[in-house]
Amino acid sequence: MWFTRYYENKDSFLNKGKVSLLYGPRRAGKTELIKMQLRNFKGKLFEGTGDDIELRSVLGSENKSKILTAFQDYDCIFIDEAQRINNIGWGLKILVDGLDGKSIIASGSSSFKLASEVGEPLTGRSITHTLFPLSVVELKKQFGGMDIVQNLENYLIFGMYPDTLNQRNKNDKVAYLTELRNSYLLKDIFEVDGVKNADKMFGLLKLLAYQIGGEVSLSELGNALELSKQTIARYIDLLEKSFVIKKIGGFSGNLRKEVTKTNRYYFIDNGIRNAIINNFNATDNRNDIGMLWENFMVMERIKKQEYEKIYSNNYFWRTYDKKEVDFVEERDGKLFGFEFKWSPRKVKIQKEWLRTYQNATFEIINKDNFLGFL
Repeated sequence: MWFTRYYENKDSFLNKGKVSLLYGPRRAGKTELIKMQLRNFKGKLFEGTGDDIELRSVLGSENKSKILTAFQDYDCIFIDEAQRINNIGWGLKILVDGLDGKSIIASGSSSFKLASEVGEPLTGRSITHTLFPLSVVELKKQFGGMDIVQNLENYLIFGMYPDTLNQRNKNDKVAYLTELRNSYLLKDIFEVDGVKNADKMFGLLKLLAYQIGGEVSLSELGNALELSKQTIARYIDLLEKSFVIKKIGGFSGNLRKEVTKTNRYYFIDNGIRNAIINNFNATDNRNDIGMLWENFMVMERIKKQEYEKIYSNNYFWRTYDKKEVDFVEERDGKLFGFEFKWSPRKVKIQKEWLRTYQNATFEIINKDNFLGFL
């Protein structure tokens, strides 16, 4: 089944005089999305990948004459897996500066590599998009809200990767996610950044998987894995930049009782999280449904923010006496607090949050009302 992506019917990547950058995790559908947009392109098109040694030798050469001569005949240039090309930022700069009126597109699954390469050279010359695994925003538009409600448990357990949703049964879904975990999840980190200790990295992921919704101590993680705090911090940074996890910091209005020095970490996809701990049990047969719900809600909201251009600073809020709000959006000079509860049972409103911040709201999101939030 083909799932309609948010950017699919938009000319989001055909920007003359700019480099369009598309980031996102492996297997999220970046290549298919761009090829779909280019399917009816009328001009002369070049499509290449960073795996091609000849392409790497040209675009990575920083030789202006060599690069422009090779690409001057094309109206649109698409480079997939661009992070594999050394000095790709300067190669793309030469293209966009030297080939007036051309559309240039580059995609990559490793934002820490590609972003570091293109940052300075493409200042003012690029437009950036992020493609996540499928989102409720996209599925609701294609199939309607009731379809989301009917399939909610599948999303919580198996996640939202397009290929996962296309598998026929539970066994096939588990097999796909296991392969994704083993073969693709950390590929960019191991290949590009030279991290060698896969066991420690997977150990870190497993510890994070059991702490969703809780503040994480880098020192405690380091002690558990026999790694330094600095190494843990580096590994976590790489995991976030390669679209495995997402960091959320604590909000503070500079009150002494607020916890701000730790972070919470969420997995980009519930299915990957469950593959890390090898638990694909149904929702009524597991004790971590609250974690799954919170992870799903946080990431689906972040996808919605990205696609619909809702500009927000995202936090959690907690005090030392354990008053907390799961998710806080700071936007338009206001604070919007959300508590995520799987069960629709009545939950106490966080009155201290509302007393502390006069410009704040508070809403409880459960499985009965989540569609309005997403």
